[in-house]
Parts: sequence; C-alpha cells; structure tokens
Amino acid sequence: MYSNLSDILQVDGALKAITADAQALVEQELANKSGVSAGAVKLAYKAVTSFAPGYYAQTVELMVPNMLHQLQPFWTDFQAAGGGTFGDYLVKRQDEVGPALLRVTDDMAKDSDKPVIVRAYKTVRGSAEKHIEAAIPAVGALVEKYAA
Repeated sequence: MYSNLSDILQVDGALKAITADAQALVEQELANKSGVSAGAVKLAYKAVTSFAPGYYAQTVELMVPNMLHQLQPFWTDFQAAGGGTFGDYLVKRQDEVGPALLRVTDDMAKDSDKPVIVRAYKTVRGSAEKHIEAAIPAVGALVEKYAA
C-alpha cells in the first residue's frame, strides 16, 4: 500500500490507467444524473469533450497528479485511522474533500487560455460541489484501487 499517493504515478502506465478510470467515473456519474443542474453539467461536459480531439483526455491526465495531491492529507488520515474504505472515509469528510478537489479545477480554469472551456466551467461551478460530493465514494474507490 502506498503511503504517498503521488508515488503511484511512478509505476509505468499508472497515469494513463488512472486517467482512463477517471474518465469512466465522470461518464458514469453523468449517466446517473437528471434534472436541470444535470442538464447544465452534461452540456458543459459536451463542450469540453468536443472542444478539440484529445483535449478532454489530456486535461484529465493533467488533473490526476493535482487531485492526488489534494487527496493526500485525507489518505494519510485514513491510513492512520484504519478500517473501512477510503470512499466511506471521504464521505464523512465531504465538506472538506469537495472544496479540496475543486481547487484543482478552479486553478485550471483560472489559468486557462481557452474562453469556451472557462465559460463552460463557470456555468456549472455553482453546483459543482454537490456533484463532486455525489461522486466521492467512487473517487475513493478509484484511489484505493491504485494505492492498495
């Protein structure tokens, strides 16, 4: 088991595999959403995925190390606490986890030179935390899959 989540990325092919799993997680979460806010999220997703060939996959790949960095303090506490799953642990701390993960996307949006992407992000940013909170158990499972 890894104590430092960034060490996972030292394994050949790990970044690509995590990126693919993260993309699948996003697609699964989107498929499970309904309602007005879900429509906005799905529209933003379509804007990002159709922006340019490979842009979405490249962006997710860039996000993975930063997401792992944001999750590191939670992983350290989880390991010290022992028992249960990382997803369950994160759910108990979702008020901290959601904002931590959003720092990654907020920073990327702030630094982006792609107005279409920034506009799409801004349209869903207000409801992003609740969507992230819904995905936290799956995020925890994804991390645990590679860290255990």
